[in-house]
Amino acid sequence: MKILIIQTAFIGDVILATPLIQEMHRCNPAAQLDVLVRKGNEGLLQNFPGLNQVLIWDKGKSKHKNLVRLLVQIRKKKYDIVINIQRFAATGILTGLSGAKTRIGFDKNPFSFLFTQKIEHSIDGSNAIHETQRNLKLIESFGANLNAKPVLFPSTDDFEAVKIYKTNSYYCIAPTSVWFTKQVPAVKWVELIKQIQFIDSNAHIYLLGGPADKEECFKIEKQSNHPKVKTLAGQLSFLQTAALMKEATRNFVNDSAPMHIASAMNAPITVYYCSTIPAFGFGPLSDDRKIIEVQNLYCRPCGLHGHRACPEEHFKCGFELKMDSIN
Repeated sequence: MKILIIQTAFIGDVILATPLIQEMHRCNPAAQLDVLVRKGNEGLLQNFPGLNQVLIWDKGKSKHKNLVRLLVQIRKKKYDIVINIQRFAATGILTGLSGAKTRIGFDKNPFSFLFTQKIEHSIDGSNAIHETQRNLKLIESFGANLNAKPVLFPSTDDFEAVKIYKTNSYYCIAPTSVWFTKQVPAVKWVELIKQIQFIDSNAHIYLLGGPADKEECFKIEKQSNHPKVKTLAGQLSFLQTAALMKEATRNFVNDSAPMHIASAMNAPITVYYCSTIPAFGFGPLSDDRKIIEVQNLYCRPCGLHGHRACPEEHFKCGFELKMDSIN
């Protein structure tokens, strides 16, 4: 049996798909299991047990031409089952025209009329169901455990690569986000760094992120005027970042991909929510987790994914955060 799982969204979305990937392998250990992700996210699935192949969609240049190539490739592979975790048209086309006998996806996908099984997907901010559970509903009929958690598999080399940064005490801060209204202001991160320094003066503090986050991290490093703050943004792979976060005294993040990386390693984590809320179902899943947010703010939440700027032009959900949860 050949199975394809599709999740070509962002970093965090792929991590939140790992419970489904793992459960599909557990329920069908003899199956050939492939996963399709967007280019750049394939590193998340290195060393993942049970995976036969990771297919890649290059969404950069020639996005639609590459989509057609993918469809041809998928049809040639003659999958028996295609499972689409996304709710967008392009992946709906891939699923619907895949040629697979069983085509599973969410009812919100505009091409769900081409699926053989449509599963309800609802986000209303009032229920407690997590996105991982919503995803796992897609394969509930296979016997999946709906409480399975995200997981990543850094290699021995990944742990060795970050060994140099592991002191007796160190903290990780991932201060950025793709969305402005999901990103704690730099001045608040500086405030947190000073609190860490006061409580644990010998601790090292590492600023994490991708290449695009280096400038913001360097700004925070400079403003903190702390000799033990070091910017590692752009220097570590996904799995090296996971290996470093796993053994940190604590990790501090926005509602963003690093939160999901920490959850996948069951690392201690504090999440600062600005414009979004945990009730959307994308919150942290580590055993040791804390959530900090501004309560009873009239304009919050202002959207599911955040905005490029504060719609109310004050960004109180960021500037009024209490950065006092160190332990």
